[in-house]
Amino acid sequence: MDRRLQRRYVQLVKEHMSSSTRLAAGPSLLPGQCKSAAATQAAWRFLNNEQRVELAALVEPLRQAGRDVAAKSPSEFVLLAHDWCKIDYGSHTAKNDLRQLTHEHDIGYDLTTALLVDAENGAPLAPMQLHLKTADAVYSTAEQAPQLHDHHLDELEPTMNEVANWELPRRVVHIIDREGDSLGHFRRWDELGHKFLVRCDDRRVLWEDEPWLISEIADYFDREVSFEGVGEALYHGRAVRQEMAEAEVVLHRPHKTRIDGKQHDVSGRALPMRLVVTRLLDEEGYILAQWTLLTNVFSDEISAHRIALWYYWRWRIENFFKLLKSHGQELEHWLQETGEAIARRLLVAAMACVVVWQLERDDSPEAEEAKKILMRLSGRSSKRNCPYTASGLLAGYMTLLSITDLLEHTDCDLRTLKRIAKTALPFVDSS
Repeated sequence: MDRRLQRRYVQLVKEHMSSSTRLAAGPSLLPGQCKSAAATQAAWRFLNNEQRVELAALVEPLRQAGRDVAAKSPSEFVLLAHDWCKIDYGSHTAKNDLRQLTHEHDIGYDLTTALLVDAENGAPLAPMQLHLKTADAVYSTAEQAPQLHDHHLDELEPTMNEVANWELPRRVVHIIDREGDSLGHFRRWDELGHKFLVRCDDRRVLWEDEPWLISEIADYFDREVSFEGVGEALYHGRAVRQEMAEAEVVLHRPHKTRIDGKQHDVSGRALPMRLVVTRLLDEEGYILAQWTLLTNVFSDEISAHRIALWYYWRWRIENFFKLLKSHGQELEHWLQETGEAIARRLLVAAMACVVVWQLERDDSPEAEEAKKILMRLSGRSSKRNCPYTASGLLAGYMTLLSITDLLEHTDCDLRTLKRIAKTALPFVDSS
């Protein structure tokens, strides 16, 4: 992009540094900016500029931010969490490229995201890859974009292969939820040298040369009191205890694949894997949640305690989706009329999220002061054990810009502001 478009990009990122409302027609108007109609027109031109604003250019600042922060992590690994979410635009009549997602009344776009996460502390760093599927096209930041009718799992291998070109300073472990539980894909990813951690369903494996169901192994761990404490975790906002147990298993059975519309069993090599069972318990020892995980990262590389935490931190990508939707950017109420424009705006909004995450994890005195001020300006309440939230910091940022602009470009001082407040709201004591 040329310098003019780069300046527009920075301005759009700033305009997304706010907590949007569902009724907002577009990004927030920066204080002291030109008329709203001119700002809206400038944003429209940027988001619909097919020739000069490419998705590959818009994702590069995100990847650079990810590289920079990953280089500071004490861990030799970095996590790349993959997930999918639907963007519901069922009430948007102006969008002509919506696709059917599940049933005939569920229409919108299908979003695939790969989020970089710090393997040391679980902090979200930056989204590194994005695919947006519409009815007739895929808008992607990848060198090799998925095909329109590719299965979600078939989208992962090109991204895994492309990671080598991102020049990340740490070894990458791909974290995938239960949708990634596919033996055929496990064998393929392992053959290509990719490290992965996947939540799995029950399946028969070899353990100590004997066939066991994974559920039977988990029950055995429970009977033999094999679970060890990992530490505390949050479950629906409250602190609970996390435990884990592990075993080395072999995936030896045939996997299934579809050829010419028919499903076939395919024999494959026996695949050694590491099974980690992790669970969350309340104060009375009641099991609140339990996950069975398979990974090809073995005990000589990382402890099972860390594996259990890695999967727990996979939920950072769910928080990212929530920040894009109901807790910050209100993605499902954007009025751009094409998937391509939505994809460009997504990458701009993602950069605003990255800026907030950088502030969140900064523990310097200056950053702590800034976070307190932004949360106060946001008007948001927060929990004692979580004084700052990304959505609260976004909401406070635009208020801070407005106050700064007011003080810089008018003769207002504190006494004047109090007088104005008393005039506008005479029933409020502004003394």
